[in-house]
Amino acid sequence: MEIIGHKKQREFLKKSAESDRISHAYLFCGQEKLGKKTIALEWVSWLFKEDLSSLTLKGHPDLIFLEPTDPPSVKDSKEKPTGKKEIRISQIRELIWKLSLKPYSAPYKAVIIDQAHLMNQDAQTSLLKTLEEPKGKTFLILITEMPESLFPTIRSRVENIKFYPVKKEEIKNYLKKQGILEKDSEEICKLSQGRPGVAVDFVSNPQKVNLFREKIKELDSVSDSDVAVRFQYAKNLSQNLETMKEVLDIWLSHFRTILFSMVGNRQPEKGNKKYSLDKLKNILKLIQTTKSLILTTNINARLALEILMLEL
Repeated sequence: MEIIGHKKQREFLKKSAESDRISHAYLFCGQEKLGKKTIALEWVSWLFKEDLSSLTLKGHPDLIFLEPTDPPSVKDSKEKPTGKKEIRISQIRELIWKLSLKPYSAPYKAVIIDQAHLMNQDAQTSLLKTLEEPKGKTFLILITEMPESLFPTIRSRVENIKFYPVKKEEIKNYLKKQGILEKDSEEICKLSQGRPGVAVDFVSNPQKVNLFREKIKELDSVSDSDVAVRFQYAKNLSQNLETMKEVLDIWLSHFRTILFSMVGNRQPEKGNKKYSLDKLKNILKLIQTTKSLILTTNINARLALEILMLEL
């Protein structure tokens, strides 16, 4: 897969490998859909001297890939069920056992932990012991959009590599190679806001652009409605975690677009005159906080969304 942007981060990783100064653990942090996981896989491929892009992430004996899974049923697990996807202590214990084995064919044992912020507390505590006492030729890459959800003791034991939104020109160049028309390219760049993964999603599934427009129409309608309508919308949205997350991401993108359009001339984008800069900043902060709480805690999602709806 073509990688869009992040030249400095990729060069840093390559030079650290060439000089044999590889840390035992890295934290790739930044907004969702920036390409962090793609770059992690590219770097592992470079270190292994094998092209892993044609494999599934679980297809190499020396590459261990962890991600959140659905909670086990109560009767099948001794762990306390939360009803949400998470990375559990049982997964970390299995990881630790695998890291005790020598590499099969590669020079290292590599671990990619995707959405590391969804490790529950027991899992983080268990992983901490591995970070404190790394064994053999192993390294871990933790990927997250919410580094604040990780224990400070974990963050202090990893090398932090930050990823930022990619320049519009780089995304436009990618879109041009894909044969996207200039008019459509402009809209995709506006909606993706420097996140290559979002642009790739729009190219591979054009219906996602229509979904984005549909959800913004719903938002505009609901935000002009009374409290009863807003609370009913919050209730409906809270029924499905994946849909809720997708809608919150769309709202974040939408309000960031409005904010960026205002930052130079202090005037709101046409059609969004009801929002001041301070109002937009408060909304964005509240959406981010709501999303973080819903994903990483046992907060009542409906109540959190109701509070958010009052602000919109």
